[in-house]
Amino acid sequence: MSIVVTGATGHLGRLVVEHLLELGTPAQEIVATGRSVDRIADLAARGVRTAVADFDDPATLTAAFDGAETVLLVSGSEVGRRVPQHTAAIEAARAAGVRRVVYTSAPHADTTPLALAAEHRATEEVLRASGLTWTVLRNNWYHENYLPVLDQAAATGVVVSSTGAGRVASAPRDDYAAAAAVVLSTDGHDDRVYELSGDVAWTHDDLAAAAAEVLGTPVVHRAVPADEHRAILEQAGLDAGTIAFLVGLDEGIARGDLADATADLRTLVGRPTVPLVETLRAARA
Repeated sequence: MSIVVTGATGHLGRLVVEHLLELGTPAQEIVATGRSVDRIADLAARGVRTAVADFDDPATLTAAFDGAETVLLVSGSEVGRRVPQHTAAIEAARAAGVRRVVYTSAPHADTTPLALAAEHRATEEVLRASGLTWTVLRNNWYHENYLPVLDQAAATGVVVSSTGAGRVASAPRDDYAAAAAVVLSTDGHDDRVYELSGDVAWTHDDLAAAAAEVLGTPVVHRAVPADEHRAILEQAGLDAGTIAFLVGLDEGIARGDLADATADLRTLVGRPTVPLVETLRAARA
């Protein structure tokens, strides 16, 4: 019986495959999928099975999931279309006789007011109603989401946000992938929700300090009200949708929506999570 990883052509899915191999899962028992298998040809060369799996083409999903014990459903990137796409994957898994679906969700998806969590909450509901065994991995924010902020700090010496004193319990993408690989390849995770996060919930003052340490130059956090933040982003030429997302996210951070630093991630990977400054340093190097 195989483990299928959707979205293996993306950053998170590919890292999960790498961690499965590191944990000793035989390559031939892993099925790496994506819309274009050309992008994962190197995994095929290492013995990993590859298959086309397109959320918008249910026939490809059924074929890719055939014979699988477990499917990792990496949440799609098409905002507004995730629920029907994820539902198609869950239905295909059930039709193919898959026992368990592991889904990458959002932090506290069932209760958070963060707008980005609505599709994850709906997907979790579909999964629970499917009759399949499930595991939900609610990933907090990624350190890598702040690499553009590091570039901004390098150019201006300033980090601008409307987060106030709100905190973010982020972790690097690789830590979340390592946890997913553990859940996929070991027992004891059926019908469980994991709230995954970094060990430390940091403020944007901390982010500025980390950037300054990495860059070797002074960096300050300029905290502004949401309206001023919106105006700054408009002056920078960002489109209305991106501005609404960024300001809304900062409002959520100010509320504490991403502040919950739990022990789930470090417990699954068996070590402390990688600090923010180390991810920023590695990216800059």
